Amino acid sequence: MNETLQKLLREVRACQICAEHLPNEPRPILVIKKTARVLLIGQAPGRKVHATSIPWNDPSGNRLREWMGVDRNTFYSHPGIAIMPMGFCYPGSGKSGDLPPRKECAEQWHQRLLAQLPNLQSIMLIGQYAQKHYLDVKGKTLTETVKKWQDYAPQYWPLPHPSPRNQLWLKKNLWYERDLVPEFRKHTQQLLK
Repeated sequence: MNETLQKLLREVRACQICAEHLPNEPRPILVIKKTARVLLIGQAPGRKVHATSIPWNDPSGNRLREWMGVDRNTFYSHPGIAIMPMGFCYPGSGKSGDLPPRKECAEQWHQRLLAQLPNLQSIMLIGQYAQKHYLDVKGKTLTETVKKWQDYAPQYWPLPHPSPRNQLWLKKNLWYERDLVPEFRKHTQQLLK
């Protein structure tokens, strides 16, 4: 299908495919640029992101930018960065945080959006939902997948979610910030030159 990115983004932003399952009106939040070399695929917008319509506009985003070695301005304005969550709208909250991302978004939109990114060199898979969708990790835990990051890089970079809720995971897995983050940061910096 030969479609323009602008037309596709209008279609995505008007999406109502899972409206009946959401706590709020659908508000698809993503940033797609034809010039992107790095694509961040996370879970779904949280409550604060839904309210502001700015992706990663929360403490998780602060930590993610730190891991990438970029400031807030670069993160949002650099032509080499695109952002596409597994679920484009806030899914609501459950017993232990936000609900999982709705599956409809990835099924309906991801391949069409990826086809609009001719310069893409690396996809950062942030959290288990993105990793399970894009990698063959059946039966593996997030920790096992992230530990094997070199098996997937440089095309894919499996990362834990940078949420403050994952502080315990980061404390238990000191190797992540010691070994993986410096390599991830160096790779990201090279792609954004």
